[in-house]
Amino acid sequence: MVGLRRAAVVGLPIAHSLSPVLHQAAYQALGLGNWHYTAHECGEGQLKSFLGGLDSSWVGLSLTMPLKRVALSVADHVSPTAEIVGAANTLLLRTDGCSADNTDAPGMADALRENGLESTRSAVVVGAGGTAQAALVALSMLGPTPPFVAIAVREPARATAVAQTAQRLGLPLAIHRWSELPQLLDAAELVISTVPQPASEAVAALPWRNELAFFDALYHPWPTPAAAAAIAAGCTVISGRELLLHQAAHQVRLMTGQTAPLAAMREALAACFLT
Repeated sequence: MVGLRRAAVVGLPIAHSLSPVLHQAAYQALGLGNWHYTAHECGEGQLKSFLGGLDSSWVGLSLTMPLKRVALSVADHVSPTAEIVGAANTLLLRTDGCSADNTDAPGMADALRENGLESTRSAVVVGAGGTAQAALVALSMLGPTPPFVAIAVREPARATAVAQTAQRLGLPLAIHRWSELPQLLDAAELVISTVPQPASEAVAALPWRNELAFFDALYHPWPTPAAAAAIAAGCTVISGRELLLHQAAHQVRLMTGQTAPLAAMREALAACFLT
């Protein structure tokens, strides 16, 4: 009989994380009674020592803030996706060392495909942080032809990292100020918002039209002001819950070697938001 296997989500703060719900639902559906998934607080300067305290029963870690960037420096191996995004949300603990990976990008691509977006010719990404960089990689995974991407930011000088990411991916990209968003939507097929809740009101005020698809990386509370406006306009709207689900599904596959049971994971996630 295979011995105990452990995995966990680590970060600071961590009490809000829904990763244990998703992973435990997957283990149960897969019949992995010897697998256990927990949550642990871990600050940026503590990750290396945390890893050093793990025994051979540990197979992987899910990473949340503030660990996604520092993970690259503590890993023995870094996947091409994590390298391009510049962040890792997954550490795989193997006999040959610790491997950093990023499942946010393929998770977002899966969420888009599941909602009918197999490809897109033009996209607007609002924001320029780590989620925006993952969005660029996700967009590069859709369809045979790279889409044209417009990045909308309050301060263009802060978009250096996303511009470099787009260049590495071969994505045609232009950087614009927030004030240009209404005009950018005229030519877009897809809008991806990666901004925090306080900025959602500004995104909500955009001239939505029903031909648009809108992906909002936020998921609680839902709908966000921006999502509510897009829904009212008849847009296809995708919640950040779908990203949460699909990135976890990729982690389950990487850690267990088995196809993630999406239906069971989705049901467990939905139960967290019942009121």
